[in-house]
Amino acid sequence: MNETGRRAANASVKNYGIKDATAHWNLSSEELTQIAIDLNQAELTSSGAITINTGEFTGRSPKDRFIVKDAITENSVWWGDINLPFDSDKFEALYEKLINYLSGKELYVRDAYACADDAYRMNIRVVNEYPWSNMFAHNMFLRPTTHEIDNFDAEWIIINAPGFMADASVDGTRQHNFAILNFSKKTILIGGTGYTGEIKKGIFSALNFILPYQKNVLAMHCSANIGKEGDTAVFFGLSGTGKTTLSADPNRNLIGDDEHGWSDNSVFNFEGGCYAKCIDLTAEKEPDIFAAIKPGALLENISFKAGTNEVDFKDGSKTENTRVSYPIHHIRNIATPSIGENPKNIFFLTCDAFGVLPPISKLTPGQAMYHFISGYTAKVAGTEAGITEPQTTFSACFGAPFMPLHPTKYAEMLGDKMQEHNVNVWLVNTGWSGGEYGVGSRMILKYTRAMITAALNGELENIGFETHNIFGLQMPSICPNIPSELLNPRNTWENKNAYDAKANELAEAFNRNFEQFSEYANDEIMAAAPKATVIT
Repeated sequence: MNETGRRAANASVKNYGIKDATAHWNLSSEELTQIAIDLNQAELTSSGAITINTGEFTGRSPKDRFIVKDAITENSVWWGDINLPFDSDKFEALYEKLINYLSGKELYVRDAYACADDAYRMNIRVVNEYPWSNMFAHNMFLRPTTHEIDNFDAEWIIINAPGFMADASVDGTRQHNFAILNFSKKTILIGGTGYTGEIKKGIFSALNFILPYQKNVLAMHCSANIGKEGDTAVFFGLSGTGKTTLSADPNRNLIGDDEHGWSDNSVFNFEGGCYAKCIDLTAEKEPDIFAAIKPGALLENISFKAGTNEVDFKDGSKTENTRVSYPIHHIRNIATPSIGENPKNIFFLTCDAFGVLPPISKLTPGQAMYHFISGYTAKVAGTEAGITEPQTTFSACFGAPFMPLHPTKYAEMLGDKMQEHNVNVWLVNTGWSGGEYGVGSRMILKYTRAMITAALNGELENIGFETHNIFGLQMPSICPNIPSELLNPRNTWENKNAYDAKANELAEAFNRNFEQFSEYANDEIMAAAPKATVIT
């Protein structure tokens, strides 16, 4: 055990009621790697990274995420299908069962923190049943110095036990797995699932409540990077839209790939690592992410090429949601510390599988708020069981599953900040062109990068724009290094009537989804709604 791993004299898992356990504190990636391999819980890949299987769950289980309903949360949380209430007494009883389950076991404890801006730092202690879960926490949270660990005082604790199965009929859960946040106890319980993403998203959900509600800081599900001139760019987008890929720009320094706060004068990373999807990953398409998969990285649910320990990134037989976590310093171009100034450009990324939305368009403030609240993308066949054709997906603020407050709270904060700092907002379609999924083709990555680069460099400021006849979006008439015919999506469809019909279909889906927010939206936002027309 290294010197840091020995440091825990000021704390003990006994403080949490866990008895007779052997706790390994703050082990290095190398130590955790070897333990996981020795326990036959991990395999070494040809790149030096290890790979594990998360078991039954290869993704988050949003219907099994709960928030304890108490004096802090009762009148502030947006209760409903996303934020499910959990009884305080049930939490206490489940906590006792969980720590009894962990008592007597060999455990792995990690002292870490969230928020790169020291003004908002949150100290976290993670207690894991498995070494690879602890390695994930090491990769994804910010890592204290040795001196800081010597004097570490945890504000929040995460207790993570994939092997513990709840009894829904007794414990108040929906089924045997659960992720429960308790803001009064500052405790997160995760059980019955090995999917590591529940660990980081638990803290993200906590910050999404604490920062906007208590500290007037906007919490954002986004990536961010910074240019050589100090200009910050922010990228919102749901899984599969290119948030991680597009923020890993060789000409800009990465602030972070997933979770950030926007204070009065900074954009700061919540995390100390990246959690990238790696289905179909290649060195040619995403060289920075590919190169980051080396010793210290943790791959999840991948398969090997036959007879080797070389990863087959094309193989999605276990899940399309194959993942890799790695510390942010595995990326070459990073901002140190992970902080930038107020952004100059914001990009809303959507993977429109219907081939309707322009590859890039500029938004008015009203349109920006409308599309932020909508949070649109589309799922395509193969991404989830049962999906055989494109399906619209709307997730408010591009991260509804992690937003304890009403979406309009985040939208209002974003709108105020956009206008205060005169931020350009762009809608970027990384999805289909020339037809919907199965007919057209996916937008070429180099084209998307070129359009984003043009926006960042100010090359789209003094050109002509064309207005989309249904969505009202401002589409540039020209863009450096992009064929002009791609810029208006209708021009890429062979059958223009088919395009109009599909655009109306998507517009109607937008309008139906927004009905739930209309009573909270002002006239400017409502005027930004697409204008579907009747096709005869």
